Amino acid sequence: MDSFTFIDLFAGIGGIRIAFESVGGKCVFSSEYDRFSQLTYKAFFNETPDFSKIKQTQPPGDITKINPEDVRTHDILTGGFPCQPFSLAGVSKKQSLGLPHGFDDPTQGNLFFYVKEILAAKKPKAFLLENVKNLISHDHGQTFKVISDVLDRSGYNWDYRIIDAAGWIPQHRERIYIYGFRKPTGNQKWNIESFPEFKNLAPPIVRTVNLDQVIEKRVPARYTLGEKTWETLLRHKAHHEMIGQGFGYGLIKKPFKNKTTRTLSARYFKDGAEILIAQKGPRPRRLTPLECARLMGFPEEYQKYFSRDPQIPQPVSDTQAYHQFGNSVAVPVVKEIAAAMVRKLRNVGAIPE
Repeated sequence: MDSFTFIDLFAGIGGIRIAFESVGGKCVFSSEYDRFSQLTYKAFFNETPDFSKIKQTQPPGDITKINPEDVRTHDILTGGFPCQPFSLAGVSKKQSLGLPHGFDDPTQGNLFFYVKEILAAKKPKAFLLENVKNLISHDHGQTFKVISDVLDRSGYNWDYRIIDAAGWIPQHRERIYIYGFRKPTGNQKWNIESFPEFKNLAPPIVRTVNLDQVIEKRVPARYTLGEKTWETLLRHKAHHEMIGQGFGYGLIKKPFKNKTTRTLSARYFKDGAEILIAQKGPRPRRLTPLECARLMGFPEEYQKYFSRDPQIPQPVSDTQAYHQFGNSVAVPVVKEIAAAMVRKLRNVGAIPE
Protein backbone atom coordinates (compact mmCIF):
# COMPACT_ATOMS: atom_id res chain seq x y z
CA MET A 1 0.00 0.00 0.00
CA ASP A 2 1.07 3.56 -0.66
CA SER A 3 1.87 5.25 2.64
CA PHE A 4 1.73 8.87 1.49
CA THR A 5 0.65 11.01 -1.45
CA PHE A 6 2.55 13.60 -3.44
CA ILE A 7 2.14 15.88 -6.45
CA ASP A 8 4.56 16.29 -9.33
CA LEU A 9 4.71 19.91 -10.53
CA PHE A 10 6.68 21.03 -13.60
CA ALA A 11 7.13 17.30 -13.98
CA GLY A 12 9.26 17.08 -17.12
CA ILE A 13 9.59 13.35 -17.74
CA GLY A 14 8.97 12.36 -14.13
CA GLY A 15 12.40 11.91 -12.55
CA ILE A 16 11.18 13.23 -9.20
CA ARG A 17 8.10 11.03 -9.40
CA ILE A 18 10.25 7.93 -9.87
CA ALA A 19 12.17 8.86 -6.72
CA PHE A 20 9.13 9.40 -4.51
CA GLU A 21 7.32 6.33 -5.81
CA SER A 22 10.41 4.29 -4.91
CA VAL A 23 9.87 5.11 -1.22
CA GLY A 24 6.18 4.28 -1.12
CA GLY A 25 4.49 7.40 -2.47
CA LYS A 26 1.45 7.69 -4.69
CA CYS A 27 1.34 10.53 -7.22
CA VAL A 28 -2.13 12.10 -7.18
CA PHE A 29 -1.57 15.13 -9.42
CA SER A 30 1.00 16.01 -12.07
CA SER A 31 1.53 19.00 -14.33
CA GLU A 32 3.74 19.49 -17.38
CA TYR A 33 2.71 21.57 -20.36
CA ASP A 34 5.49 20.66 -22.83
CA ARG A 35 3.80 18.33 -25.29
CA PHE A 36 6.93 16.29 -26.01
CA SER A 37 7.70 15.74 -22.33
CA GLN A 38 4.09 14.64 -21.94
CA LEU A 39 4.70 11.86 -24.48
CA THR A 40 7.65 10.47 -22.55
CA TYR A 41 5.81 10.84 -19.23
CA LYS A 42 2.87 8.91 -20.70
CA ALA A 43 5.19 6.11 -21.83
CA PHE A 44 6.78 5.95 -18.37
CA PHE A 45 3.65 6.15 -16.19
CA ASN A 46 0.72 5.41 -18.52
CA GLU A 47 -0.81 8.80 -17.80
CA THR A 48 -0.40 12.28 -19.17
CA PRO A 49 0.60 15.04 -16.71
CA ASP A 50 -2.12 17.43 -17.83
CA PHE A 51 -4.65 17.13 -14.93
CA SER A 52 -7.37 16.90 -17.62
CA LYS A 53 -9.66 14.95 -15.26
CA ILE A 54 -9.83 18.09 -13.13
CA LYS A 55 -9.75 20.80 -15.78
CA GLN A 56 -9.13 21.09 -19.51
CA THR A 57 -6.60 23.83 -20.31
CA GLN A 58 -4.76 25.17 -23.33
CA PRO A 59 -2.04 24.15 -23.45
CA PRO A 60 -2.93 21.00 -21.52
CA GLY A 61 -1.02 20.75 -18.24
CA ASP A 62 -0.47 24.50 -17.80
CA ILE A 63 -0.38 24.94 -14.01
CA THR A 64 -1.06 28.66 -14.34
CA LYS A 65 -4.60 27.91 -15.50
CA ILE A 66 -5.92 25.91 -12.57
CA ASN A 67 -7.15 27.17 -9.23
CA PRO A 68 -4.80 25.92 -6.48
CA GLU A 69 -7.85 24.82 -4.48
CA ASP A 70 -8.60 22.30 -7.24
CA VAL A 71 -5.25 20.55 -6.90
CA ARG A 72 -5.59 17.15 -5.23
CA THR A 73 -4.92 17.07 -1.50
CA HIS A 74 -1.45 15.64 -0.89
CA ASP A 75 1.19 15.02 1.76
CA ILE A 76 4.26 16.23 -0.15
CA LEU A 77 4.56 18.83 -2.90
CA THR A 78 7.43 18.24 -5.32
CA GLY A 79 8.60 20.11 -8.38
CA GLY A 80 11.51 21.29 -10.48
CA PHE A 81 10.12 24.76 -11.01
CA PRO A 82 11.60 26.83 -13.86
CA CYS A 83 13.78 29.81 -12.92
CA GLN A 84 12.66 33.07 -14.48
CA PRO A 85 12.79 36.74 -13.48
CA PHE A 86 10.08 37.85 -11.09
CA SER A 87 7.82 40.54 -12.47
CA LEU A 88 4.70 42.43 -11.48
CA ALA A 89 1.70 41.31 -13.48
CA GLY A 90 -1.83 42.62 -13.86
CA VAL A 91 -4.55 41.42 -11.53
CA SER A 92 -7.09 40.30 -14.13
CA LYS A 93 -5.62 36.82 -14.58
CA LYS A 94 -5.40 36.29 -10.84
CA GLN A 95 -8.99 37.51 -10.40
CA SER A 96 -10.25 35.12 -13.07
CA LEU A 97 -8.65 32.22 -11.20
CA GLY A 98 -9.82 33.40 -7.82
CA LEU A 99 -6.23 33.89 -6.69
CA PRO A 100 -4.96 36.51 -4.24
CA HIS A 101 -3.52 39.44 -6.13
CA GLY A 102 -1.95 42.82 -5.67
CA PHE A 103 1.02 44.66 -7.07
CA ASP A 104 2.90 44.21 -3.81
CA ASP A 105 3.36 40.51 -4.55
CA PRO A 106 6.86 40.17 -6.05
CA THR A 107 6.22 36.63 -7.27
CA GLN A 108 3.46 37.62 -9.68
CA GLY A 109 4.30 36.68 -13.23
CA ASN A 110 6.63 33.91 -12.06
CA LEU A 111 5.92 30.19 -11.90
CA PHE A 112 7.10 30.10 -8.30
CA PHE A 113 3.92 32.05 -7.55
CA TYR A 114 1.87 28.91 -8.25
CA VAL A 115 4.02 26.79 -5.97
CA LYS A 116 3.46 29.34 -3.23
CA GLU A 117 -0.30 29.43 -3.82
CA ILE A 118 -0.63 25.64 -3.79
CA LEU A 119 1.31 25.48 -0.52
CA ALA A 120 -1.04 28.09 0.94
CA ALA A 121 -4.19 26.41 -0.36
CA LYS A 122 -3.44 22.72 0.28
CA LYS A 123 -0.96 22.96 3.18
CA PRO A 124 0.95 19.73 2.46
CA LYS A 125 3.07 18.30 5.22
CA ALA A 126 6.29 18.90 3.30
CA PHE A 127 7.72 20.07 0.00
CA LEU A 128 10.82 19.52 -2.12
CA LEU A 129 11.83 21.89 -4.92
CA GLU A 130 14.74 21.46 -7.35
CA ASN A 131 16.49 24.01 -9.53
CA VAL A 132 19.83 24.90 -11.05
CA LYS A 133 22.46 26.00 -8.54
CA ASN A 134 22.57 29.45 -10.15
CA LEU A 135 19.14 30.13 -8.68
CA ILE A 136 21.04 31.62 -5.73
CA SER A 137 22.88 34.16 -7.89
CA HIS A 138 20.15 34.72 -10.47
CA ASP A 139 19.29 38.38 -11.02
CA HIS A 140 22.13 39.38 -8.65
CA GLY A 141 20.60 37.32 -5.84
CA GLN A 142 17.23 39.08 -6.01
CA THR A 143 15.35 35.98 -7.19
CA PHE A 144 16.50 33.82 -4.27
CA LYS A 145 15.91 36.67 -1.81
CA VAL A 146 12.28 36.85 -2.91
CA ILE A 147 11.91 33.07 -2.69
CA SER A 148 13.48 33.10 0.79
CA ASP A 149 11.20 35.90 1.98
CA VAL A 150 8.13 34.05 0.67
CA LEU A 151 9.14 30.75 2.28
CA ASP A 152 9.90 32.51 5.59
CA ARG A 153 6.24 33.57 5.66
CA SER A 154 4.82 30.33 4.30
CA GLY A 155 4.33 28.44 7.55
CA TYR A 156 7.14 25.97 6.85
CA ASN A 157 10.50 25.25 8.43
CA TRP A 158 12.73 25.20 5.38
CA ASP A 159 16.31 25.12 4.19
CA TYR A 160 18.32 24.27 1.09
CA ARG A 161 21.49 22.61 -0.08
CA ILE A 162 23.44 22.43 -3.33
CA ILE A 163 24.36 18.84 -4.16
CA ASP A 164 26.69 17.57 -6.88
CA ALA A 165 25.30 14.30 -8.23
CA ALA A 166 28.82 13.05 -9.07
CA GLY A 167 28.86 10.87 -5.95
CA TRP A 168 25.84 8.92 -7.25
CA ILE A 169 26.21 9.07 -11.03
CA PRO A 170 29.27 9.63 -13.26
CA GLN A 171 28.31 13.22 -14.05
CA HIS A 172 29.06 16.55 -12.39
CA ARG A 173 25.58 17.97 -11.88
CA GLU A 174 25.15 20.61 -9.19
CA ARG A 175 21.56 21.43 -8.30
CA ILE A 176 19.86 23.24 -5.47
CA TYR A 177 17.29 21.31 -3.42
CA ILE A 178 14.92 23.29 -1.22
CA TYR A 179 12.87 21.39 1.36
CA GLY A 180 10.28 22.40 3.92
CA PHE A 181 8.19 20.82 6.70
CA ARG A 182 4.92 22.39 7.82
CA LYS A 183 4.97 24.15 11.16
CA PRO A 184 2.34 23.01 13.69
CA THR A 185 -1.16 24.23 12.82
CA GLY A 186 -4.53 23.34 14.31
CA ASN A 187 -4.44 19.86 15.82
CA GLN A 188 -1.04 19.02 14.36
CA LYS A 189 1.08 17.55 17.12
CA TRP A 190 4.26 16.83 15.18
CA ASN A 191 6.92 19.37 14.38
CA ILE A 192 10.11 19.08 12.36
CA GLU A 193 12.21 22.13 13.12
CA SER A 194 15.49 20.82 11.78
CA PHE A 195 16.54 18.25 9.24
CA PRO A 196 20.23 17.39 9.82
CA GLU A 197 19.78 14.20 7.81
CA PHE A 198 19.50 16.40 4.73
CA LYS A 199 22.63 18.39 5.52
CA ASN A 200 24.51 15.16 6.25
CA LEU A 201 23.30 13.36 3.14
CA ALA A 202 26.33 11.72 1.52
CA PRO A 203 26.78 9.61 -1.59
CA PRO A 204 27.21 5.85 -1.27
CA ILE A 205 30.69 4.44 -0.80
CA VAL A 206 30.32 2.77 -4.19
CA ARG A 207 28.76 4.98 -6.85
CA THR A 208 25.29 3.87 -7.97
CA VAL A 209 26.41 3.65 -11.59
CA ASN A 210 29.82 3.98 -13.23
CA LEU A 211 30.56 5.35 -16.66
CA ASP A 212 31.47 1.95 -18.08
CA GLN A 213 27.89 0.90 -17.24
CA VAL A 214 26.60 3.91 -19.17
CA ILE A 215 28.54 3.63 -22.42
CA GLU A 216 27.16 1.29 -25.08
CA LYS A 217 29.60 -0.98 -26.88
CA ARG A 218 28.04 -0.52 -30.31
CA VAL A 219 26.00 2.43 -31.52
CA PRO A 220 24.66 3.49 -34.92
CA ALA A 221 26.88 5.69 -37.08
CA ARG A 222 24.39 8.56 -36.89
CA TYR A 223 25.71 9.50 -33.46
CA THR A 224 29.19 10.29 -34.86
CA LEU A 225 29.69 14.04 -35.26
CA GLY A 226 29.59 15.41 -38.79
CA GLU A 227 32.78 16.85 -40.26
CA LYS A 228 31.60 20.47 -40.09
CA THR A 229 30.35 20.17 -36.51
CA TRP A 230 33.64 18.62 -35.37
CA GLU A 231 35.71 21.23 -37.21
CA THR A 232 33.68 23.99 -35.57
CA LEU A 233 34.27 22.52 -32.12
CA LEU A 234 38.01 22.19 -32.80
CA ARG A 235 38.23 25.84 -33.89
CA HIS A 236 36.21 26.96 -30.88
CA LYS A 237 38.48 25.13 -28.45
CA ALA A 238 41.67 26.35 -30.17
CA HIS A 239 40.45 29.94 -30.00
CA HIS A 240 39.74 29.79 -26.27
CA GLU A 241 43.04 28.05 -25.52
CA MET A 242 44.83 30.84 -27.41
CA ILE A 243 43.26 33.52 -25.20
CA GLY A 244 43.91 31.53 -22.05
CA GLN A 245 40.42 30.20 -21.38
CA GLY A 246 39.48 26.59 -20.78
CA PHE A 247 36.25 26.52 -22.75
CA GLY A 248 35.65 23.86 -25.33
CA TYR A 249 34.25 20.41 -25.83
CA GLY A 250 34.59 17.62 -23.26
CA LEU A 251 36.03 14.39 -24.67
CA ILE A 252 35.85 11.13 -22.69
CA LYS A 253 38.25 8.32 -23.59
CA LYS A 254 38.66 4.72 -22.45
CA PRO A 255 38.95 3.40 -19.80
CA PHE A 256 35.59 4.80 -18.74
CA LYS A 257 34.96 3.17 -15.36
CA ASN A 258 35.94 5.82 -12.82
CA LYS A 259 35.61 8.90 -15.00
CA THR A 260 33.03 11.63 -14.56
CA THR A 261 31.50 13.68 -17.35
CA ARG A 262 30.55 17.30 -17.51
CA THR A 263 26.93 18.32 -16.95
CA LEU A 264 24.43 17.06 -19.51
CA SER A 265 22.48 20.14 -20.59
CA ALA A 266 19.23 20.77 -22.44
CA ARG A 267 21.28 22.06 -25.41
CA TYR A 268 23.07 18.74 -25.83
CA PHE A 269 21.17 18.03 -29.03
CA LYS A 270 22.93 20.90 -30.80
CA ASP A 271 26.46 19.49 -30.98
CA GLY A 272 27.00 17.27 -27.92
CA ALA A 273 30.00 19.41 -27.02
CA GLU A 274 29.96 18.92 -23.24
CA ILE A 275 30.14 15.11 -23.40
CA LEU A 276 31.75 13.49 -26.45
CA ILE A 277 32.88 9.87 -26.61
CA ALA A 278 36.19 9.05 -28.31
CA GLN A 279 35.99 6.19 -30.79
CA LYS A 280 37.83 4.65 -33.71
CA GLY A 281 38.05 7.05 -36.60
CA PRO A 282 38.77 10.79 -36.82
CA ARG A 283 35.62 12.05 -35.10
CA PRO A 284 33.99 11.38 -31.72
CA ARG A 285 30.31 10.74 -31.15
CA ARG A 286 27.47 12.00 -29.04
CA LEU A 287 25.89 10.00 -26.28
CA THR A 288 22.84 8.04 -27.34
CA PRO A 289 19.50 8.76 -25.62
CA LEU A 290 19.88 5.41 -23.83
CA GLU A 291 23.26 6.50 -22.48
CA CYS A 292 21.70 9.79 -21.36
CA ALA A 293 19.00 7.90 -19.45
CA ARG A 294 21.69 5.80 -17.76
CA LEU A 295 23.85 8.84 -17.06
CA MET A 296 20.91 10.49 -15.25
CA GLY A 297 20.34 7.36 -13.17
CA PHE A 298 16.95 6.37 -14.60
CA PRO A 299 16.11 2.76 -13.66
CA GLU A 300 16.18 0.07 -16.34
CA GLU A 301 12.41 -0.09 -16.68
CA TYR A 302 12.51 3.48 -18.04
CA GLN A 303 15.72 3.08 -20.05
CA LYS A 304 14.03 0.50 -22.27
CA TYR A 305 12.07 3.18 -24.14
CA PHE A 306 15.37 4.50 -25.54
CA SER A 307 17.03 1.14 -26.22
CA ARG A 308 16.30 1.22 -29.99
CA ASP A 309 14.37 -2.02 -29.56
CA PRO A 310 11.92 -2.17 -32.49
CA GLN A 311 9.37 -3.76 -30.18
CA ILE A 312 9.44 -0.73 -27.83
CA PRO A 313 8.86 2.52 -29.74
CA GLN A 314 10.85 5.54 -28.57
CA PRO A 315 8.25 8.09 -27.40
CA VAL A 316 10.03 11.14 -28.88
CA SER A 317 12.81 11.99 -31.32
CA ASP A 318 16.45 11.89 -30.28
CA THR A 319 16.49 15.69 -30.28
CA GLN A 320 13.62 15.86 -27.82
CA ALA A 321 15.10 13.05 -25.71
CA TYR A 322 18.36 14.98 -25.32
CA HIS A 323 16.42 18.07 -24.29
CA GLN A 324 14.37 16.12 -21.76
CA PHE A 325 17.23 14.30 -20.09
CA GLY A 326 19.25 17.51 -19.99
CA ASN A 327 16.42 19.16 -18.09
CA SER A 328 15.76 16.23 -15.77
CA VAL A 329 17.01 15.35 -12.29
CA ALA A 330 19.65 12.89 -11.17
CA VAL A 331 17.22 10.22 -10.01
CA PRO A 332 19.49 8.50 -7.42
CA VAL A 333 20.09 11.83 -5.65
CA VAL A 334 16.38 12.58 -5.39
CA LYS A 335 15.74 9.02 -4.19
CA GLU A 336 18.11 9.63 -1.26
CA ILE A 337 16.45 12.94 -0.42
CA ALA A 338 12.97 11.43 -0.73
CA ALA A 339 13.92 8.52 1.55
CA ALA A 340 15.29 10.90 4.19
CA MET A 341 12.21 13.16 4.06
CA VAL A 342 9.76 10.28 4.26
CA ARG A 343 11.70 8.64 7.10
CA LYS A 344 11.58 11.92 9.01
CA LEU A 345 7.83 12.30 8.47
CA ARG A 346 7.21 8.71 9.54
CA ASN A 347 9.33 9.06 12.68
CA VAL A 348 7.18 11.93 13.94
CA GLY A 349 3.90 10.27 12.94
CA ALA A 350 3.05 12.69 10.12
CA ILE A 351 2.54 9.84 7.65
CA PRO A 352 1.92 6.14 8.31
CA GLU A 353 4.62 3.49 8.20
